[in-house]
Amino acid sequence: MEEQLVPGFRFYPTEEELVGYYLQHKLLNPLDDRFSRIIPVVNIYEHDPWQLP
Repeated sequence: MEEQLVPGFRFYPTEEELVGYYLQHKLLNPLDDRFSRIIPVVNIYEHDPWQLP
């Protein structure tokens, strides 16, 4: 079930939130797709530096 966000909603986590919650959960639950939508996996060797998201 995907949540619908209101128009204008922005996601601006702090560095502490990224490391303390999202990245930790992403590492502990690699099969959980919810965190891959927030922190995508990008192969940096397939892109030039100016093309990285």
